[in-house]
This record gives sequence, C-alpha cells and structure tokens, in this order.
Amino acid sequence: MAEIALREALRQTLREELQSDERVIIMGEDIGAYGGSYGVTRGLQEEFGEERVRDTPISESAVVGCGIGAAMGGLRPVVELMTINFSFLAFDQIINNASKLFYMSGGQINVPLVIRMASGGGAQLSAQHSHDLAGWYAHVPGLKVVVPSTPYDARGLLKTALRDQNPVIFIEHTALYGLKGEVPEEEYSVPFGQAQVYRPGDDVTIIGYSGSVHQAARAAETLAERGVDAEVINLRTLRPLDIDAIIQSAKKTGRVIVVEDDWRFGGFAAEIAALIQEKAFDYLDAPVARVCGADVPMPYAKPLETAALPSEDEIVRVALAMV
Repeated sequence: MAEIALREALRQTLREELQSDERVIIMGEDIGAYGGSYGVTRGLQEEFGEERVRDTPISESAVVGCGIGAAMGGLRPVVELMTINFSFLAFDQIINNASKLFYMSGGQINVPLVIRMASGGGAQLSAQHSHDLAGWYAHVPGLKVVVPSTPYDARGLLKTALRDQNPVIFIEHTALYGLKGEVPEEEYSVPFGQAQVYRPGDDVTIIGYSGSVHQAARAAETLAERGVDAEVINLRTLRPLDIDAIIQSAKKTGRVIVVEDDWRFGGFAAEIAALIQEKAFDYLDAPVARVCGADVPMPYAKPLETAALPSEDEIVRVALAMV
C-alpha cells in the first residue's frame, strides 16, 4: 500500500468521484485556483473545469444554500467551508433545511450533500478558527457526522459520504492534514457507524475521535510502560455512533475515559458517558471520566493554546487514578 498524507487521501477520493460521476461538483471559497485553504482541492479545477470545481464568494450561507438546491436538483455537491467556526454563518441552511427536508417532505426529497470543514486547535489559529464543534452537529437528527483520524479513514469515509443520500458533515482536523498513513490503491469504503479498536487492551478504555485518537494512542503507550494495558477506540463517526463497540469495550475493561478537544460542559463526551452508564453501569469499576478542552475561547499564544487542549499527560494521570 502507498503511504500518503491525509490531505492527499481526500484529494484522490474527490478526483475519483469527479471522474466517475458527472453529478459530483465542488464549491467553496478559494477551492479552485488557490486549491483550498489546506490544499485539498489543489489541481482539481484545472483538471475538471470551473463548472464542476467552482470558486464562490465569501458567503457560507449562500454556498451551503446553493449546495442544498443542487442536491435537491439531482447533483451530488461537495461544499468546502474554511473552518467549522464559519459554518455558524450557514447554520440556518444546515439545520433548518439540509437536515429536515427529507422529513418535512415525507421522504420525497433527499439532500445528498457533503459539507467539508476544518476543525480543531493546535495551529495557533485562535478563537474564531480552532474549535471542535463536531458534537454540536451530532446533536441534530437528519445529519451524519464524520470525524476521520487517519488517511485510511479519510479516504474510506469520504467515499461513503459521497455515496450517501443524506447530508453529511465531514470534519477534518487541521493538525492531521499532513499526517501520513497507508492507503490501499484499490477502491474501498469505510461504513458509517463502525468504530475501530485502534489499540486493544484490557485495563482501561480510552475513546477518541479525529485528533484525540492519536493523543489517546500516545497516552496508551506511556501507560503500557507503567504496566497499564489501555484499549483505544477510534469512533470514526459521531452520528451514527457505534454504541455497541463502546459498550463492549466498557464491559471488558470496566474503566472508560473519553477524550475530545471540545469544551467539557455540554460536550459530546458527556453523551458517551451517559450511554455507558445507562447500558453498562454494572460493569464499571470507576465513574466514566472526561478529558476535554478548557472552558475558554481558544487562545492564540502557544503556551495558552496548549494549556486549553487535552494533553497526553492528563489522560495518563486520569487513567492511573482509575486503576
């Protein structure tokens, strides 16, 4: 298998879909001539033309609205938003239109729209470009929320998203675009709602998604040096959520830590903790723990930004306190 960066895995998948399906179009700010803020769409406009890889004005609501209309009209649009924070400007289109049209039409209208957006901290992009808001979208019925953590997952999950009949929120962590990993050359897909046991273990379960999967894995290696065998679960998608994989691991280890970049109060980690305590309470040897971002807007200064994000040291400290 070839080893490629996550950015390239996304670009390859988009190129394949543009080649194989004339209904696929891409829209967004600076995605054409510039190639996208993170270089994911570089070269695609030259190859497929301005009609199918279209630069748009800086108006997230208008871009997403056009995507919804195109999807309703029979196309398979992909909309790129520069950051998840900017998606607030398109919240009404996403929440009130894209997620609801299937239900409000009695199943007569599908919206096969993929909305890609960058998320996550660690790159000193400060308070308006750095947050992890995946859990906000996972709260909404009618949306599917995808959070890849590896190039393999990014390619396979994007393939699934592009074949789905429903709106998909595809969230890419900015710190992972350059991450390299093995990706098969042949076509494949990764199903939604199917988590991965990223690292097997018996003593404690560490659950993560997107960038936090790698933090969890590094913490697990440190714990192994101290005689603690941690299992790491890579969720891959928040909606649908692989509840069975979470509960199975919780029952095996009896101790669970959920890691996410998002704020602790009202975050998605709380939803996972509640599910575990509803479905596996009798198997727990300790309360479900959360390691989350600090309850502040993301700072710009590097030391403060680092302090505002979950750390491997904190995961290790919490795990050692459990066992």
